Amino acid sequence: MTKEDLKIVFFGTPEFAVESLKRLVDGGYNVAAVVTMPDKPAGRGRQLQQSDVKRFAVERGLPVLQPVSLKDEAFIEQLRSYQAQLFIVIAFRMLPEAVWQMPPLGTFNLHASLLPRYRGAAPINWAVMNGDTETGVTTFFLKHEIDTGDVIQQRSCPIGRHDNVEVVYDRLMMMGADMVLETVDAIIAGTVKPIPQDQLLTAGQQPTPAPKIFKDTCRIDWNRPAEEIYNHIRGLSPYPAAWTVLTDADGNELTTLKVFVTGEPQPFGNGEHPEAGSIAADVKTLRVACGDGWLQVLSLQQSGKKRMDTDAFLRGYTILPTHRCR
Repeated sequence: MTKEDLKIVFFGTPEFAVESLKRLVDGGYNVAAVVTMPDKPAGRGRQLQQSDVKRFAVERGLPVLQPVSLKDEAFIEQLRSYQAQLFIVIAFRMLPEAVWQMPPLGTFNLHASLLPRYRGAAPINWAVMNGDTETGVTTFFLKHEIDTGDVIQQRSCPIGRHDNVEVVYDRLMMMGADMVLETVDAIIAGTVKPIPQDQLLTAGQQPTPAPKIFKDTCRIDWNRPAEEIYNHIRGLSPYPAAWTVLTDADGNELTTLKVFVTGEPQPFGNGEHPEAGSIAADVKTLRVACGDGWLQVLSLQQSGKKRMDTDAFLRGYTILPTHRCR
Protein backbone atom coordinates (compact mmCIF):
# COMPACT_ATOMS: atom_id res chain seq x y z
CA MET A 1 0.00 0.00 0.00
CA THR A 2 1.20 3.52 -0.82
CA LYS A 3 0.24 6.81 0.84
CA GLU A 4 -1.90 7.58 -2.20
CA ASP A 5 -3.81 4.29 -1.75
CA LEU A 6 -4.40 4.74 1.99
CA LYS A 7 -7.65 6.63 2.55
CA ILE A 8 -7.61 8.77 5.68
CA VAL A 9 -10.36 10.63 7.52
CA PHE A 10 -8.98 13.39 9.74
CA PHE A 11 -10.74 14.56 12.94
CA GLY A 12 -9.72 17.87 14.54
CA THR A 13 -10.78 21.38 15.49
CA PRO A 14 -8.15 23.90 16.72
CA GLU A 15 -4.95 25.35 15.29
CA PHE A 16 -2.92 22.58 16.96
CA ALA A 17 -4.47 20.07 14.52
CA VAL A 18 -4.04 22.20 11.40
CA GLU A 19 -0.28 21.73 11.08
CA SER A 20 -0.64 17.94 10.97
CA LEU A 21 -3.47 18.14 8.42
CA LYS A 22 -1.42 20.53 6.30
CA ARG A 23 1.57 18.17 6.33
CA LEU A 24 -0.64 15.26 5.26
CA VAL A 25 -2.19 17.20 2.38
CA ASP A 26 1.08 18.76 1.23
CA GLY A 27 2.79 15.38 1.52
CA GLY A 28 0.41 13.77 -0.94
CA TYR A 29 -1.43 11.57 1.55
CA ASN A 30 -5.00 10.70 0.59
CA VAL A 31 -7.17 12.67 3.02
CA ALA A 32 -10.67 11.63 1.95
CA ALA A 33 -12.58 13.85 4.40
CA VAL A 34 -12.25 16.06 7.46
CA VAL A 35 -14.49 15.95 10.53
CA THR A 36 -14.65 19.03 12.76
CA MET A 37 -16.95 20.83 15.19
CA PRO A 38 -20.06 22.67 13.97
CA ASP A 39 -19.64 26.41 13.44
CA LYS A 40 -20.16 28.32 16.68
CA PRO A 41 -21.38 31.88 17.38
CA ALA A 42 -18.61 34.11 18.71
CA GLY A 43 -17.82 37.77 19.27
CA ARG A 44 -20.15 40.65 19.98
CA GLY A 45 -22.20 40.01 16.86
CA ARG A 46 -22.50 36.29 17.69
CA GLN A 47 -21.69 35.48 14.09
CA LEU A 48 -20.92 31.85 13.27
CA GLN A 49 -17.20 31.12 13.30
CA GLN A 50 -15.54 28.21 11.53
CA SER A 51 -12.94 26.09 13.31
CA ASP A 52 -9.30 26.45 12.26
CA VAL A 53 -9.41 22.96 10.78
CA LYS A 54 -12.52 23.74 8.73
CA ARG A 55 -11.00 26.92 7.31
CA PHE A 56 -7.94 25.01 6.14
CA ALA A 57 -10.00 22.11 4.75
CA VAL A 58 -12.25 24.46 2.77
CA GLU A 59 -9.22 26.30 1.37
CA ARG A 60 -7.81 22.97 0.15
CA GLY A 61 -11.13 21.69 -1.21
CA LEU A 62 -11.47 18.80 1.24
CA PRO A 63 -14.93 17.42 2.10
CA VAL A 64 -15.94 18.63 5.59
CA LEU A 65 -18.33 16.88 7.98
CA GLN A 66 -19.66 18.77 11.02
CA PRO A 67 -21.93 16.46 12.99
CA VAL A 68 -23.75 17.77 16.04
CA SER A 69 -23.81 14.22 17.39
CA LEU A 70 -21.07 11.71 16.60
CA LYS A 71 -23.61 8.95 17.21
CA ASP A 72 -26.00 10.20 14.53
CA GLU A 73 -26.73 7.34 12.13
CA ALA A 74 -26.69 9.59 9.07
CA PHE A 75 -23.21 10.84 10.02
CA ILE A 76 -21.93 7.31 10.64
CA GLU A 77 -23.24 6.15 7.28
CA GLN A 78 -21.68 9.12 5.54
CA LEU A 79 -18.39 8.39 7.29
CA ARG A 80 -18.57 4.75 6.25
CA SER A 81 -19.17 5.76 2.62
CA TYR A 82 -15.60 7.10 2.36
CA GLN A 83 -14.25 3.57 2.96
CA ALA A 84 -11.25 4.99 4.79
CA GLN A 85 -8.71 2.51 6.15
CA LEU A 86 -7.36 4.88 8.83
CA PHE A 87 -8.73 7.64 11.07
CA ILE A 88 -6.49 10.29 12.66
CA VAL A 89 -7.72 12.31 15.66
CA ILE A 90 -6.08 15.47 16.99
CA ALA A 91 -7.66 17.75 19.61
CA PHE A 92 -11.20 16.56 19.05
CA ARG A 93 -14.12 15.16 21.02
CA MET A 94 -14.21 11.66 22.43
CA LEU A 95 -15.30 9.32 19.63
CA PRO A 96 -17.96 6.66 20.12
CA GLU A 97 -16.86 3.07 19.62
CA ALA A 98 -18.89 2.77 16.42
CA VAL A 99 -16.66 5.46 14.91
CA TRP A 100 -13.16 4.64 16.14
CA GLN A 101 -13.56 0.93 15.41
CA MET A 102 -14.69 1.57 11.83
CA PRO A 103 -11.40 1.74 9.86
CA PRO A 104 -9.59 -1.59 9.34
CA LEU A 105 -6.17 -0.13 10.21
CA GLY A 106 -7.49 1.56 13.34
CA THR A 107 -7.82 5.09 14.70
CA PHE A 108 -4.85 6.86 16.22
CA ASN A 109 -4.63 10.05 18.24
CA LEU A 110 -1.87 12.62 18.61
CA HIS A 111 -1.65 13.70 22.24
CA ALA A 112 0.50 16.55 23.55
CA SER A 113 2.16 14.73 26.44
CA LEU A 114 4.31 11.73 27.21
CA LEU A 115 1.48 9.34 28.01
CA PRO A 116 0.53 7.99 30.48
CA ARG A 117 1.49 11.37 31.97
CA TYR A 118 -1.18 14.03 31.58
CA ARG A 119 -4.23 12.22 30.34
CA GLY A 120 -7.01 14.71 29.71
CA ALA A 121 -8.01 17.92 27.98
CA ALA A 122 -5.16 20.27 28.97
CA PRO A 123 -1.85 18.36 28.99
CA ILE A 124 0.36 21.27 27.92
CA ASN A 125 -1.03 23.64 30.54
CA TRP A 126 -0.64 21.17 33.39
CA ALA A 127 2.90 20.18 32.45
CA VAL A 128 4.02 23.82 32.68
CA MET A 129 1.84 24.59 35.72
CA ASN A 130 3.39 21.66 37.58
CA GLY A 131 6.90 22.89 36.85
CA ASP A 132 7.91 19.96 34.62
CA THR A 133 11.16 20.36 32.71
CA GLU A 134 10.18 17.88 29.99
CA THR A 135 7.12 17.04 27.94
CA GLY A 136 6.50 15.62 24.49
CA VAL A 137 4.05 14.10 22.04
CA THR A 138 2.54 10.63 21.74
CA THR A 139 0.63 8.81 19.04
CA PHE A 140 -1.56 5.96 20.26
CA PHE A 141 -4.42 3.77 19.06
CA LEU A 142 -7.80 4.70 20.50
CA LYS A 143 -9.67 2.48 22.92
CA HIS A 144 -12.77 3.10 25.01
CA GLU A 145 -11.18 4.86 28.01
CA ILE A 146 -9.86 8.29 27.06
CA ASP A 147 -6.08 8.60 26.45
CA THR A 148 -5.39 5.01 27.53
CA GLY A 149 -4.68 3.27 24.22
CA ASP A 150 -1.49 1.46 23.23
CA VAL A 151 1.37 3.80 22.37
CA ILE A 152 2.73 3.85 18.83
CA GLN A 153 5.43 6.52 19.08
CA GLN A 154 6.69 9.11 21.56
CA ARG A 155 9.17 11.96 21.42
CA SER A 156 10.21 14.28 24.24
CA CYS A 157 11.26 17.92 24.34
CA PRO A 158 12.43 20.24 27.14
CA ILE A 159 10.35 22.89 28.88
CA GLY A 160 12.58 25.90 29.50
CA ARG A 161 12.59 27.78 32.76
CA HIS A 162 10.94 30.81 31.17
CA ASP A 163 8.74 29.02 28.63
CA ASN A 164 5.01 29.71 28.86
CA VAL A 165 2.27 27.47 27.53
CA GLU A 166 2.20 29.27 24.15
CA VAL A 167 5.88 28.51 23.52
CA VAL A 168 5.47 24.86 24.46
CA TYR A 169 2.24 24.59 22.44
CA ASP A 170 3.95 25.81 19.26
CA ARG A 171 6.91 23.49 19.81
CA LEU A 172 4.68 20.44 20.31
CA MET A 173 2.44 21.36 17.37
CA MET A 174 5.41 21.17 14.98
CA MET A 175 6.91 18.09 16.61
CA GLY A 176 3.51 16.41 16.61
CA ALA A 177 3.00 17.02 12.90
CA ASP A 178 6.31 15.29 12.19
CA MET A 179 5.22 12.33 14.31
CA VAL A 180 1.82 12.04 12.61
CA LEU A 181 3.50 11.50 9.26
CA GLU A 182 6.00 9.06 10.78
CA THR A 183 3.14 7.13 12.37
CA VAL A 184 1.18 6.94 9.11
CA ASP A 185 4.28 5.76 7.27
CA ALA A 186 4.90 3.08 9.90
CA ILE A 187 1.29 1.89 9.62
CA ILE A 188 1.63 1.69 5.83
CA ALA A 189 4.89 -0.24 6.18
CA GLY A 190 3.39 -2.57 8.78
CA THR A 191 6.19 -1.88 11.28
CA VAL A 192 4.05 -0.57 14.16
CA LYS A 193 4.51 -2.40 17.48
CA PRO A 194 2.14 -0.72 19.96
CA ILE A 195 3.09 -0.72 23.66
CA PRO A 196 0.43 -0.85 26.42
CA GLN A 197 0.66 2.26 28.59
CA ASP A 198 0.94 0.31 31.83
CA GLN A 199 4.32 -0.95 30.58
CA LEU A 200 5.52 2.66 30.50
CA LEU A 201 4.77 3.22 34.19
CA THR A 202 7.52 2.61 36.72
CA ALA A 203 6.72 0.71 39.89
CA GLY A 204 4.23 2.60 42.02
CA GLN A 205 3.71 5.33 39.41
CA GLN A 206 0.19 6.42 38.48
CA PRO A 207 -1.10 8.15 35.31
CA THR A 208 -1.19 11.93 35.70
CA PRO A 209 -4.53 13.68 35.11
CA ALA A 210 -4.78 16.85 33.00
CA PRO A 211 -8.36 18.03 33.46
CA LYS A 212 -10.01 20.86 31.57
CA ILE A 213 -9.03 24.36 32.69
CA PHE A 214 -11.85 26.41 34.26
CA LYS A 215 -11.93 30.01 35.47
CA ASP A 216 -11.41 28.99 39.09
CA THR A 217 -8.38 26.94 38.03
CA CYS A 218 -6.79 30.17 36.82
CA ARG A 219 -7.22 32.19 40.00
CA ILE A 220 -3.93 32.82 41.77
CA ASP A 221 -3.68 31.64 45.37
CA TRP A 222 -1.04 33.94 46.80
CA ASN A 223 -0.68 31.71 49.89
CA ARG A 224 1.14 29.14 47.78
CA PRO A 225 4.95 29.14 47.44
CA ALA A 226 6.31 31.67 44.96
CA GLU A 227 7.77 28.91 42.76
CA GLU A 228 4.37 27.24 42.39
CA ILE A 229 2.68 30.53 41.50
CA TYR A 230 5.46 31.34 39.02
CA ASN A 231 4.77 28.04 37.23
CA HIS A 232 1.00 28.47 37.54
CA ILE A 233 1.19 31.80 35.69
CA ARG A 234 3.50 30.42 32.95
CA GLY A 235 1.18 27.47 32.43
CA LEU A 236 -1.78 29.74 31.71
CA SER A 237 -0.02 32.48 29.72
CA PRO A 238 -1.17 33.98 27.45
CA TYR A 239 -4.44 32.06 27.43
CA PRO A 240 -6.65 31.63 29.37
CA ALA A 241 -4.38 33.61 31.78
CA ALA A 242 -3.96 33.51 35.53
CA TRP A 243 -5.90 36.21 37.36
CA THR A 244 -6.27 37.92 40.70
CA VAL A 245 -8.54 40.50 42.29
CA LEU A 246 -7.15 43.84 43.47
CA THR A 247 -8.86 44.99 46.68
CA ASP A 248 -8.75 48.00 48.98
CA ALA A 249 -8.03 48.04 52.72
CA ASP A 250 -11.59 46.89 53.52
CA GLY A 251 -11.45 43.98 51.08
CA ASN A 252 -13.65 45.66 48.48
CA GLU A 253 -12.94 44.61 44.91
CA LEU A 254 -11.35 47.36 42.82
CA THR A 255 -10.53 45.54 39.60
CA THR A 256 -9.47 42.19 38.19
CA LEU A 257 -5.95 41.72 36.88
CA LYS A 258 -4.74 39.02 34.51
CA VAL A 259 -1.06 38.22 35.06
CA PHE A 260 0.99 37.04 32.08
CA VAL A 261 4.66 37.33 33.07
CA THR A 262 6.53 37.59 36.36
CA GLY A 263 10.17 37.72 37.35
CA GLU A 264 11.90 34.85 39.10
CA PRO A 265 10.71 34.14 42.65
CA GLN A 266 12.64 36.13 45.24
CA PRO A 267 12.91 35.33 48.97
CA PHE A 268 11.70 37.76 51.59
CA GLY A 269 14.34 40.04 53.02
CA ASN A 270 15.58 39.76 56.59
CA GLY A 271 12.77 40.64 58.98
CA GLU A 272 10.13 40.66 56.20
CA HIS A 273 6.92 38.79 56.99
CA PRO A 274 4.29 40.26 54.66
CA GLU A 275 0.81 38.81 54.43
CA ALA A 276 0.23 36.77 51.28
CA GLY A 277 -1.20 39.06 48.59
CA SER A 278 0.44 42.19 50.00
CA ILE A 279 1.75 44.57 47.36
CA ALA A 280 5.01 46.50 47.23
CA ALA A 281 4.86 49.02 44.39
CA ASP A 282 6.58 52.16 43.16
CA VAL A 283 6.19 54.12 39.94
CA LYS A 284 7.67 51.33 37.80
CA THR A 285 7.52 48.03 39.65
CA LEU A 286 4.91 45.90 41.39
CA ARG A 287 5.72 42.95 43.64
CA VAL A 288 3.21 40.64 45.29
CA ALA A 289 3.92 38.60 48.41
CA CYS A 290 3.46 34.84 48.07
CA GLY A 291 3.61 32.21 50.78
CA ASP A 292 7.38 32.27 50.98
CA GLY A 293 8.67 35.11 48.81
CA TRP A 294 8.00 37.84 46.26
CA LEU A 295 6.97 37.74 42.62
CA GLN A 296 7.45 40.84 40.50
CA VAL A 297 4.65 41.25 37.97
CA LEU A 298 6.06 42.24 34.55
CA SER A 299 3.04 42.01 32.25
CA LEU A 300 -0.65 42.25 33.10
CA GLN A 301 -4.09 43.26 31.92
CA GLN A 302 -6.65 45.23 33.89
CA SER A 303 -10.28 44.27 33.39
CA GLY A 304 -11.64 46.12 30.34
CA LYS A 305 -8.16 47.21 29.19
CA LYS A 306 -5.43 45.92 26.93
CA ARG A 307 -2.46 43.86 28.03
CA MET A 308 0.52 46.02 28.95
CA ASP A 309 3.85 46.07 30.74
CA THR A 310 3.53 46.81 34.44
CA ASP A 311 5.32 50.17 34.29
CA ALA A 312 2.75 51.38 31.71
CA PHE A 313 -0.07 50.16 33.95
CA LEU A 314 1.38 52.02 36.95
CA ARG A 315 1.52 55.28 35.00
CA GLY A 316 -2.26 55.18 34.76
CA TYR A 317 -3.27 53.37 37.96
CA THR A 318 -2.27 54.26 41.51
CA ILE A 319 -1.48 51.37 43.81
CA LEU A 320 -1.80 52.29 47.49
CA PRO A 321 0.09 50.56 50.35
CA THR A 322 -3.26 49.24 51.60
CA HIS A 323 -4.14 47.48 48.35
CA ARG A 324 -4.01 43.69 48.23
CA CYS A 325 -4.21 40.88 45.69
CA ARG A 326 -6.80 38.25 46.62
